[in-house]
Amino acid sequence: MTAQLIAITLGYFIGAIPFAVVVSRAMRLPDPRTYGSSNPGATNVLRSGSKVAAILTLLGDAVKGWVAVVLAQHFAPQFGLDATTLALVGLAAFLGHLFPVWLGFKGGKGVATAAGVLIAFNGWLGLATIGVWLAVVALSRYSSLGALVAAVFAPIGAGYFLGSGIALVVVILMSALLIWRHAANIRKLANGEESRIGDKKKAAFEPVDVPRQ
Repeated sequence: MTAQLIAITLGYFIGAIPFAVVVSRAMRLPDPRTYGSSNPGATNVLRSGSKVAAILTLLGDAVKGWVAVVLAQHFAPQFGLDATTLALVGLAAFLGHLFPVWLGFKGGKGVATAAGVLIAFNGWLGLATIGVWLAVVALSRYSSLGALVAAVFAPIGAGYFLGSGIALVVVILMSALLIWRHAANIRKLANGEESRIGDKKKAAFEPVDVPRQ
């Protein structure tokens, strides 16, 4: 039991690495929590005007989800980690991104990290889900819409590639949480107010308003 708890805890802390903030600081860009949507994720980092920073953030967020699961898979025989533990490590990494201890439990929306976890679970599942996301984004230029459609597809794909089991349950939970994290985007999409990738907005880089007490 101790090994399982350690693996899940490490998965959380790996997932909690805030690459949006780390990359922005390393490249001397403003903290992504202070402008745009205030979300510490790749899409908001793109609003800084640095495509390199956004790409590095995207890759970092995806890789940490993949690394957390792959490390657990590597040490599974040595420490007796079962399939349930491996699946929960993936979920822990995803939750670490959503609720990172380093940022006061206020993290990103989890799209890239979820993709990394899915690739670690099954490469074809991950690639298929990413393909759905890319196709929707390419057609609509809405990053949020791509994420939402991919979140709906992921459990279907998991049922095909993974079959029934704890991994499928974890994928369903991640998809549900991802959709929940996009609640504001869903409202904007419904009202025609969601911004598209590449849109030029004068206020996109303005500081986030903080309500007065």
